[in-house]
Formats: sequence, structure tokens, C-alpha cells
Amino acid sequence: MNDVLTQSRPIRLKGRSFLALALTPELPFEDWLVQLDELAARSAGFFLRRPIVLDVQDLEIDRVQLRDLVNQLGMRNVRIMGIEGARPSLLGPDLPPAMSDGRAASDVELPTNEEPEKAVPAESIVAANPPTSKAMSSMVVSQPVRSGQSFFHPEGDVTIVGSVASGAEVVAGGSIHVYGALRGRAMAGTMGNSSSRIFCRKLEAELIAIDGFYQTAEDMEPGLRGKAVQIWLEGETIKAEALS
Repeated sequence: MNDVLTQSRPIRLKGRSFLALALTPELPFEDWLVQLDELAARSAGFFLRRPIVLDVQDLEIDRVQLRDLVNQLGMRNVRIMGIEGARPSLLGPDLPPAMSDGRAASDVELPTNEEPEKAVPAESIVAANPPTSKAMSSMVVSQPVRSGQSFFHPEGDVTIVGSVASGAEVVAGGSIHVYGALRGRAMAGTMGNSSSRIFCRKLEAELIAIDGFYQTAEDMEPGLRGKAVQIWLEGETIKAEALS
């Protein structure tokens, strides 16, 4: 009886880039986690289904502290895909793998309670290979964006012919145009384009951002809720006005 040898197909490995959030915790972790809980309360589901990188560069911590932080984040449904800036002695098989060479796209900053129109650093958006010389293009979505859906177009503007439901998300390297109600999250200029704007026919957003500066629903001008508006960035302050 002869053995029949068959050559198996080789395993294929493909390179692929993803947009990830890079959380940059500060000591003491207890106080930083309180701030994170406040963000989660103001924008429910912000970290759900997102790849998260934990940046611990220059933090004087040991493996026990790092493991506890990862566990604390996991309890908050913040799943860490990798750790950046950690010394080799900090890592182990029970922790996410080391990551390096991430390129920052733009800072993600959130308004303080004391100054609702200003912003303070909280985290950053990181893209493995952000576009550099590629020509800007536009993306048109010809139907409403339903809750749980997410559209990401780093090369240019996004136009939504319809509404963006609560729990949905639109992320653009350029401007965002919503020809309907904006009830979910809209993040424009995510690749560092501070001249990007957000336009919508009816402002009911959970969260808006331009070039990394954020406002949640609680921080927006109450008189603009339900109106057609344009939103832009002036220095480090998000501005908005009704469209005539």
C-alpha cells in the first residue's frame, strides 16, 4: 500500500492597516479611570468594537500595575489589542502583545466641565499607514446610516443622503455632510485636516469632532439642537452656527 503525499496550500499572510484608538493613561491610574468612566457615561458605546492600543511610554510602572490596568479596562469593555512603549520586562503571555511604529493621525481631545467649549488631551487616533500624497476623494452613502453601523473614509469627504441614527458613526479625513438628522457620532478631519467641517440638516448628535477636538451632546449649544447647522474648528475651540 502506497502512501499518497499531498502538498498542502501555504498559509497566506497579508498586511492590513486599521484605524485604532491609542489610549495614553496617566498616573495615578485610579484618577485616570474615573475620567475614562465619565467619557463612557457621556458617549455610550464609544469604545465598543474598536481596536484599542494602550500607550504606556515613559510611565514608571511594573508588570502588576500594567496587568491590573488592562484588567480594569477589560471590565469596562475596553479591549486592548496591543501595548505600545512598554519595556520588554513588563510584557508576558498573559498580556496583549507589544506594538510599535504607530503613526499618530490626530489627537482626540475632550471638553472639560469647567470650560465646555475648550478641550484637553485624552487619547489619540492612530493609523498604521495614513495617506500622504493620495488625492482627496469623496464617499457618498445613498441610504441612512443605521444604529451600529460605522463608515470610515480617510481620503476625503463623506456625504450621507439621509440620517445618521443614534449609535451609528461616520468618520472622515475631510468634511462630513448629512442631508438628514445627525443623531450618532460624526468625526471629521481625522487625518489632521483642521479646515474640515460638519454640516447637517438637523443636529441631534451624540458626539462631534474635528481634527481630534470633541464635544458631546451635553457640551453643544442647546439653541442649535434640532436645527440645520455647520460646525468648524477655530483654534482649539469647536464653533457652530445655524444655516440660513
